Amino acid sequence: MVDCPFRRVLILVCGLATLPCTPGKAALTVAAVFGDNAVLQREAELPVWGSAPADTEVHIEFAGQSRIATADTDGKWIARLEAMPASSEGRPLQIRSSQDRITFKNVVVGEVWLASGQSNMQFPMSACARRMKTIAATLREQPDPNIRFLRISCPDSPSLRDIKRHEIAWNVDSQSTRPGYSAVAFFFARKVANHLGVPVGVIESSWGGKPIEGFIPSEEFESREALRPIAELVRNNKLEEVGALEGGVIIRNTAGMPGRIFNSRIAPVAPYAVAGAIWYQGESNAGKGEDPRNYRLKMQALVTGWRKVFRNPKLPFYFVQLPSYRDEAFGWIRLREEQRLSLSLPQTGMAVTIDLYDTDIHPANKIDVGERLALWPLSQQYGHSQRVCGGPLFKSAKVEGETMRIQFDFLGGGLMVATKEGAGPVTETPATDLQHFEIAGADAVWHPATAEIESEEVVVQSPSVSQPMAVRYACHGAPRNPNLYNRAGLPASPFCSNLAFLPWTADPVSGGTR
Repeated sequence: MVDCPFRRVLILVCGLATLPCTPGKAALTVAAVFGDNAVLQREAELPVWGSAPADTEVHIEFAGQSRIATADTDGKWIARLEAMPASSEGRPLQIRSSQDRITFKNVVVGEVWLASGQSNMQFPMSACARRMKTIAATLREQPDPNIRFLRISCPDSPSLRDIKRHEIAWNVDSQSTRPGYSAVAFFFARKVANHLGVPVGVIESSWGGKPIEGFIPSEEFESREALRPIAELVRNNKLEEVGALEGGVIIRNTAGMPGRIFNSRIAPVAPYAVAGAIWYQGESNAGKGEDPRNYRLKMQALVTGWRKVFRNPKLPFYFVQLPSYRDEAFGWIRLREEQRLSLSLPQTGMAVTIDLYDTDIHPANKIDVGERLALWPLSQQYGHSQRVCGGPLFKSAKVEGETMRIQFDFLGGGLMVATKEGAGPVTETPATDLQHFEIAGADAVWHPATAEIESEEVVVQSPSVSQPMAVRYACHGAPRNPNLYNRAGLPASPFCSNLAFLPWTADPVSGGTR
């Protein structure tokens, strides 16, 4: 080829550009999760990866560190930066080869969290603000440059896919970007950022109306006997039969199939270094015609699968228990219990929201949801061990004659009767009776019961049950004003002391079970 001034100029421009543009051959690329305004995880080894022509040397530079990686025969390269302290100073992350140079600007170091689930996680600040003045006021507050969001909205995929750079971008908090943020994730991030004084980045990948199955890696179904039939039926296009299974679900579209959301919105981000994950989902596994049994097994598959792909077997995972919503939402009763039982997984925590009643399936008060989630890492990960991370959790129940005596974890300084209005703090109401306790005898018929706090326990009895066998609390679709709290102002989780006494009811009127 004859050389010419125009070609020399073109080569020079491509070499200096901040995006790859080498003509005629594969160019240097970096995983799309990296970008301008990104947050890198502090105090952790930081993988940086991408693709380039085979055997290409790739140089990575950030905050005084330099690394060299070589693309393998498949064109993949990865380098690892050493752990570094938090810094709100925006610095360039540079990746270059002999042919290409990529520079990401204003990159900071802090805490990075994954946020996912369905519509209550996706529900934006703007929608909450239309129904809640406190959140409307939050939209008018000064932006916090330490809070940054990356939203992933890629379509589902039957196999692992790469995210294209034009599909996603990190955004620094501003009055123009804040209305579109996940409200739960925003209030979570704000509380963490305010208490730690470091940047907080959220990678948010929720998808409204989707069951948990789509977020679980498909191989996790194959390795679990209780879940394998779901994958087998979907693979054979017998979608209607999935709903008839124990733990069955209605698969309304391809995104509800095993692994389809994971393939497009979770796996492409890994192994980006993160501090943990927050999760708000369950409505689409407990609706009409859906069986919430085995949800705890699906949660185990979800958490285990995510920990594998992010190469962190102890990745913290905190989730939201479904709130109070409609008396006829009887599937939610069992699903809440399945969520509580998911706490048997190590490094997990649950934000209880049973006291945040709303007539809308998307409760407007996402302030308490996000801030209650944030209590878990503040207590468990960030050295604030004096903080109480959750409300009273059922520990055990002992029969004493005609009464049952209940013990709890997470006492938070003791138990109390209280009430909550809006997003404000709870108000202790010591003269008020505890509500929503029931006990049952051997016939498994539940009867309303009186309950009293005695020291750090609750004692329950009913004149209708002389030989109690089980006790439960707030096990209704929409219990009004559940009022057992700890002195940290956090609500007790609904519970049933014996799962056999809480069968899945397909028809709450006839009492038929399956």
